[in-house]
Amino acid sequence: MEEKQFNPMPRIGEKAPEFKAITTQGDINFPQDYKGSWVILFSHPADFTPVCTSEFMTFASMEKQFAEANTKLVGLSVDGLYSHIAWLRTIKEKIEYRGMKNVEIKFPLIEDITMEVAEKYGMMMPGESNTKAVRAVFMIDPKGIIRTIIYYPLSLGRNFDELYRAIIALQTADEFGIATPADWRPGDDVIVSPAGTCGSAQERVEDKNLDCKDWFFCTKKLSKEEVLKKVLKK
Repeated sequence: MEEKQFNPMPRIGEKAPEFKAITTQGDINFPQDYKGSWVILFSHPADFTPVCTSEFMTFASMEKQFAEANTKLVGLSVDGLYSHIAWLRTIKEKIEYRGMKNVEIKFPLIEDITMEVAEKYGMMMPGESNTKAVRAVFMIDPKGIIRTIIYYPLSLGRNFDELYRAIIALQTADEFGIATPADWRPGDDVIVSPAGTCGSAQERVEDKNLDCKDWFFCTKKLSKEEVLKKVLKK
């Protein structure tokens, strides 16, 4: 029996693979329809599964929060459109989880019964089910470039605080030309890129606006208010 071939996933810094698809919110042309916005494109293994249900309810409860960060949500599974519609209706009418109930999923959920999109994005993993996409997350910037990729196995639900933190951190890095350290959140100090020459390294160490642990490790203050103003336009 011939072994199924799995496509490699696209890489960070590459253009997001293009596709046209039917969704629960109508047809989309991706990523062209989302030009100018950040996008979280995420896959889930199957409709009517408990982990996926908890994730969709959480995404829906945070949709406004992501929208304020100029970020749109697009879901995908290899189930059909009518299965999607029935599942989302069941979530709204019957499921209550962690205080969330009557949750309406308004972002598009892609029908991918041919697995064309899942295969383009490398969402089908050897060792997992051949007919279920793993829990992949692609963060795509307003120019259609992949900026972050996170993959979870079928059994592990996603950390949504981290997904939101990553989107804010990516946009902050772009806006201010900095990097963010481990566990960074708005209001924390940020990393200044390492110096490229001995002279500039010395200048950095002597710069009173920087906190330099050594020539290669310098941080500076970036207020929460500045981040909110630039990233969330508040």
